[in-house]
This record gives sequence, structure tokens and C-alpha cells, in this order.
Amino acid sequence: MIHNSKTEVLPRIVLGIDPGSNIMGFGVILCKGKDLKLIEMDVHKSEKTDDPIAKLQMIFRRTTQLIREFGITEMAIEDPFYGKNVQSMLKLGRAQGMAIAAAVHYDIPVYQYSARKIKQSVTGNGSSSKEQVAAMLQRLLSIGDLPKHLDATDGVAVALCHLNQNLGAVSGDKPNSWQAFISKNPGRVK
Repeated sequence: MIHNSKTEVLPRIVLGIDPGSNIMGFGVILCKGKDLKLIEMDVHKSEKTDDPIAKLQMIFRRTTQLIREFGITEMAIEDPFYGKNVQSMLKLGRAQGMAIAAAVHYDIPVYQYSARKIKQSVTGNGSSSKEQVAAMLQRLLSIGDLPKHLDATDGVAVALCHLNQNLGAVSGDKPNSWQAFISKNPGRVK
């Protein structure tokens, strides 16, 4: 939790990013104490170009624009998974690097999470589909219609995962055992 000199809890504004060289999903969540509010959810589509550096520049610019527009205080990003296609991994890693560079440029802390960890955090199952993650986010954050590209909800899931990783981020302090968590959060355990 972030506090000012009067011990008032300051809001946290988390940018979650699902990196991609062609489509980058993102979500912005406002966290005030225990209250979470979805502020923005969308995708950034890189313009069609044969110049891979131009695509990277677009990702950097869009990420810096989001940071400035929403006053981002923390950024969470999905780690690329290790696949068999080396060229795809290289492109994805570069896209992720540009988003991270934008946050570093503004001295914003960056946190990385695996796809499995993100899905586990949102749905309770690390093997969930994009559709299952989107449906759970729809319920948790009262999202009306889901976006056309589920990369957008993936970005929101990254931000929510980050907030869920430290229970103190949402509840104010971190329980030191499951019993303490259950006693403080009876509505979250069924």
C-alpha cells in the first residue's frame, strides 16, 4: 500500500499488458483500499508495416501515452512463454521489452507474471482458456459486453493478477496464514 504523510491510503493505478508485436492488449485498474475499478480496457494494433523497428516504436509510444493519460503507478506484464518458434519468441520479447522500457522511462515499477500464474490468479485454474478468463473478469469487475479482441481482457487479467499477488494490495495487510486469510475474507472462500 502507498501512504502519504497523513497515513491516508493513496490510490494505485495498475497498467496490465498482454504484449504482442501486432496486437497488444491492455487494461487499467484503479485500486483504492479494497475497491477495484476497471478504468480502461482495449488493444493497440500496430500498423501494417514491413519495418519491425517501426512496430516497436508504436508499442513504446502507445505505452507511454497510457502511462501519462491514466497516471499509472505500477505496470504488470505477461512474460512470454517459451515456444518452439524462435522467431515468434524474439518478436514477442522485443514487444515486451518496449513496453517495459516505456515504464522504466517514467520510473514506474514493473512486475512480470507467467501466463499460467495470471490464469490461476483470475480463474483458479492455470490452464483456463482466454474465454474463461474473460468470463471471470466480466463477473469480478462488472464488465458489460466483452471486447472483440480478448487480448484486451488478457491485459486486464495481468493487472488483476498483480493486485492479487499481494493480498495487502487489496485488503490493507497480508495475512500470514490461510486461517488468517479466511477469517479476514469469508466471502472469498466457498
